[in-house]
Amino acid sequence: MDFNLPEEITAKLAELDAFIDKEIKPLQQQDDNNRFFDHRRENARTDWENDGRPRDDWRALINEMERRADKAGHLRLGLPKSCGGGAATNLMTAAIREHLAAKGLGLHNDLQDESSIVGNFPIVPVIATYGSPEQQKYVEGIITGKCHLAFGLTEPGHGSDATWLDTTGVRATDGSGDWIINGMKRWNSQVSRAEANLVFARTSGKAGDGTGITAFIVPTSAEGHNVLYNHWTFNMPSDHSETELKNVRVPDSAILYKEGEGLMVAQRFVHENRIRQAAASAGAARFCITEAAKYAKSRIAFGEPLSKKQAIQFPLAELYAECEMVRNYIFRTAWEMDRRDPLEISDMVSICNFRANRLVCEAADRAMQIHGGVGYSRHKPFEHIYRHHRRYRITEGSEEVQIRRVSQYLFGFSGKKANTTAAT
Repeated sequence: MDFNLPEEITAKLAELDAFIDKEIKPLQQQDDNNRFFDHRRENARTDWENDGRPRDDWRALINEMERRADKAGHLRLGLPKSCGGGAATNLMTAAIREHLAAKGLGLHNDLQDESSIVGNFPIVPVIATYGSPEQQKYVEGIITGKCHLAFGLTEPGHGSDATWLDTTGVRATDGSGDWIINGMKRWNSQVSRAEANLVFARTSGKAGDGTGITAFIVPTSAEGHNVLYNHWTFNMPSDHSETELKNVRVPDSAILYKEGEGLMVAQRFVHENRIRQAAASAGAARFCITEAAKYAKSRIAFGEPLSKKQAIQFPLAELYAECEMVRNYIFRTAWEMDRRDPLEISDMVSICNFRANRLVCEAADRAMQIHGGVGYSRHKPFEHIYRHHRRYRITEGSEEVQIRRVSQYLFGFSGKKANTTAAT
């Protein structure tokens, strides 16, 4: 078995590096755009007077970066050819995510708003595959940002337990065939700048059933669709709203995919994102470890480099070993995803997700500790990396949900079987 990345992937990484040097770094340097990445980053990005949402000039810079990346043929690399994409494999996508995150904080791959020269659009393939001709407008709209579609699954009372949604959709009694939706959504990301909201609601069955949940594309301008406020988070700016749906009427054509089978839409979105999160976390961890080791070699304390101290060596060496194992397991899992139904290896994806997301938080914390006071300051990127990646231990299924999924395979619950010889 060849454990090296295929030549086509290493060539693509080199191509992306050249594009960053030519197009993206100069853009970051001009017009004081570095304010969005140096110690001023949180304040520069955040419109504090607009409920902590992203500032218009920050969004405009991201849009310009994405426009250049799209023109160069990079932005849609991971999308199907039907969406103008490059149909990159899961392995290539994971390798790119890891590589870009390992380069550190920059316009090329910031991730706070899921912005990168190689875009992450997990809902686009779902729309492209299952959307009606009318709904297909969101494919291009999401990619360009000109017709955005928000994602509304989580609720005030329900997060990981998505089959217990309180939001309901019932047929109108006037015989029109329309649906009336009532409920609340929390962490309704980017809904304030979206044209429509993908709302998941129970339309049949009972709480806990996997079927009976329907996905509706609801115009944000619809009567009764109200964005109440924005949640301020550990990492600002925030674009995660609390949304009320009060007697919102939509036609039957608003359903994405099939009535009662919307959970499949949500699962495909979340599942595709888990391996990508893991790859980004592994790359960011590698960056933190590398920077900490570099600093430890140059920093003189008590007459010798910090790197001579076992108190510095051992924790960093353990993180380095963990990073190497996690990174390679992520690539192996992505390789498997290209050859098997990803849902068959959910345990492997979950292992990647919770281990990588935990690792990056530990690596960022250790990098802060080794750098001392300056590591704790905003003049270094470690606090930003920690604050951003800490949410990955909650989103797309909390790490407890990921571990539960691994347990289902390990112990054979629900007929599942672990994907490792040692666990069978």
